[in-house]
Amino acid sequence: MTRGKRTQAAELEVRLLREGIIESKHYVQATVADNRGRILSVAGNAETATFVRSSLKPFQALAVTSTGTLERFGLNDRDLAIICSSHQGAIEQVRQAFNILWRCDIDPSALQCPIPEGKNSPLQYNCSGKHAGMLAVCRQRNWSISDYLQRNHPVQKLILQKVADLLKMPGEEFIGAHDDCGAPTYFLQLGQMATLYAELSSGNSLDMERIIRAMTHHPTLVAGDGEFDTELMRLTEGELVSKAGSEGVQCVGRVGEGLGLAIKAIDGSKRAKYAVAIHLLKQMGWISPAIAETLGERYISISKFKRLDVVGELSLL
Repeated sequence: MTRGKRTQAAELEVRLLREGIIESKHYVQATVADNRGRILSVAGNAETATFVRSSLKPFQALAVTSTGTLERFGLNDRDLAIICSSHQGAIEQVRQAFNILWRCDIDPSALQCPIPEGKNSPLQYNCSGKHAGMLAVCRQRNWSISDYLQRNHPVQKLILQKVADLLKMPGEEFIGAHDDCGAPTYFLQLGQMATLYAELSSGNSLDMERIIRAMTHHPTLVAGDGEFDTELMRLTEGELVSKAGSEGVQCVGRVGEGLGLAIKAIDGSKRAKYAVAIHLLKQMGWISPAIAETLGERYISISKFKRLDVVGELSLL
């Protein structure tokens, strides 16, 4: 990420209105960057750091697309989409994650993600596709599978190196921690997250282009009906790639333009980050007013008596 003079821009305020009266407020920061790491606009501070959480999944998938794993095991774009997903545990999604393991001759018991409460298999956990992808790479490279979540395991080192290369940083400078699913995640600045999504959507890499195609052609596998990522990618028909992360993280790339948007709701609010995403995507012209209205009906107009209102704009640097 290009460093230089930083001006503190106003962060965005998301108000919950109950019949027009403010009941609650959330504060949200956002950054837009290009694939050269240049910060183009910001609300808040581009150097605000947080764990990237599941917004990292398309870059964890680079371990699959760059190693010949897809070709060796005959995996397709649907498999790649579920590798990038935070899914709902729907039958279609669970079967897709199982397909990866079946083609690699790996028993589902090898998955080390949790079993969701009230369920009976780790395949139903929202990160099972990502874990299946990591195991597939291990099988391709003849690496051990019993310890694939350890930070010093070759598959995790490979993933970190891919991210480090994209951000032009030494891997040892990254601060890591275990995500809820047990896999490593990393503490990144908003500008770095935006740069990653700008790189993803730039068209400069065949490996990343395949990830984009898988996610945008199979958006239901990436999240599920009614989920923000799925609905945004479905409505924009390949123009935007979107991946949510927990604790108020949301990242979007403008496909073919080499531009990325990273959002962080400071209190971790899901409703706030979605409202801000719609607000900013409309402001930047990344979605049409009609698409913004359609998304707003689901994510801004919460109920008959409640709606969200976003105050503020991105500031150009």
